[in-house]
Amino acid sequence: MASPTDATDILLVGGGVAAVRCARTLRREGFDGRIMLVGEEAGAPYNRPPLSKELLRGDLPDDLVLAEPMRWYERRDISLLSGRRVLELDAETREVALDDGSRARFERCLLATGAEPRVLPLPGGEQAILLRTLPHARRLRAAATVAGAGAPVVVVGGSFIGIEVASSLAALGLRPTIVEIGDRLWSGRLGSELAAWAADRLAEAGIAVRSSSRIDRIDGGAWVGDEHLEAAFVVAGVGVLPRVELAGEAGLQVNDGIVVDREQRTSHPAIWAAGDVARSGRVRIEHWHAAREGGERAARSMLGLPALPAPEPWFFSEVAGTSLDVIGLAVEWDEERWVHDRLLAYLVGRRVVQLASIGSALGAGQMRELIAGRASLETVRRAAPPAG
Repeated sequence: MASPTDATDILLVGGGVAAVRCARTLRREGFDGRIMLVGEEAGAPYNRPPLSKELLRGDLPDDLVLAEPMRWYERRDISLLSGRRVLELDAETREVALDDGSRARFERCLLATGAEPRVLPLPGGEQAILLRTLPHARRLRAAATVAGAGAPVVVVGGSFIGIEVASSLAALGLRPTIVEIGDRLWSGRLGSELAAWAADRLAEAGIAVRSSSRIDRIDGGAWVGDEHLEAAFVVAGVGVLPRVELAGEAGLQVNDGIVVDREQRTSHPAIWAAGDVARSGRVRIEHWHAAREGGERAARSMLGLPALPAPEPWFFSEVAGTSLDVIGLAVEWDEERWVHDRLLAYLVGRRVVQLASIGSALGAGQMRELIAGRASLETVRRAAPPAG
C-alpha cells in the first residue's frame, strides 16, 4: 500500500492491458526505476476479450484471464495497488491523491483509465446487464445458469460485444434475440456483405436478429413499441464512454478521449495515455490490440526511444463460434468484394483499405502488411490461399 507521501518514477493509472504492457515494455527495455500500477478493481489486471466469449461460456477459468500472474509483478519489482482509485491528478506538481487518503508523486505517468459501458437511456434501462468487467461477466454467467437452457434473452445492440454475448449465450443453450437500431449488424460500419454473412451465421446458431428496431422500455422483458419480447433477462451492449474525468480536471486536452500524439503523449509533457481512453488522430479505437500496442509505444516514448509506427488497426471477434478478424479502419469505401468465401476486401478505387477474414482465412500480420502497403485487389488475391 502506498504511504501517505509515496513516490515513484513511473505511475500507471488503470488496471488493464495498456498499463501492464507499458510496465512490461519498460522492464524489457532495461528501465530499473520504480514503477507503481494503480487499478480500481480488486485483484490483478486482466484481459477483457474473454469476458464475452470463453469465460462467459465457462470454457476458461477466471484466473486465466489475468494479463500477467501475480508473481510476475513481484519478480519485476512492480508495485501493484489493486482496489485503489486515483481521485485527483495535479499535472504541475506531478502528484496524485488516492481514495485511501494517501498521495503519490511521479516523474512520468500513464493514464489508462479505460471506458465504462453506456446504460440504456430508457425506462427500466438500469435493469439490463452490462458487460465490461469480470464481476459483470460473473453476473451474466450466473443469470444464464439460473435461466437455464431454452430460456429467451434479449441482447440490445448488434455490435461486437452484443454479437459475442449472444453467441456465447446460444452456446449455453439459451435463445437470444439481438435488437439492433441500425438496418444492419455493427450499425453498418462493416458494410452489407459481412453483415449478411453474420446474420446467416447467427440464424444457423438459433440467434434471431431484429434490425431497424428500438427498445423503448424494459419491464418484464423488452418492449419494441407495443410488442413485448419475452426475456429471462436483458443484456445491453450499446457502446462505452471514455473515462476522461481525471484528465479533464487536470487540464489535459480532451475530445472524445484524452488527445495523444503518435507517441501516446498527452498535452502535458510528463503524462501519456493509452487504451480505450486515448484518442490519436480522427478516432478513438476501443480494442485489445490498440490498448496493448499503445501501452508499448508509451513506454518507449517515456524512455526516449524511437517511436514505433502504429500498425493498422486489428479488431478480432467471434460470430456464433467462428472467428472474425478485421484489419484496417475504413470510414467509407467504393465497393466490397469477396476475394473468396472467407475473405472480404473493402476497396477505394483499386486500393484495398480494409480486410475481413473469417475463420483465420488470412493471418492478421499479413493483412496488416497488405493494408499498409496499399495493396490492390489482385495483390490480395495472390497472397490469399485458396478457400477450403
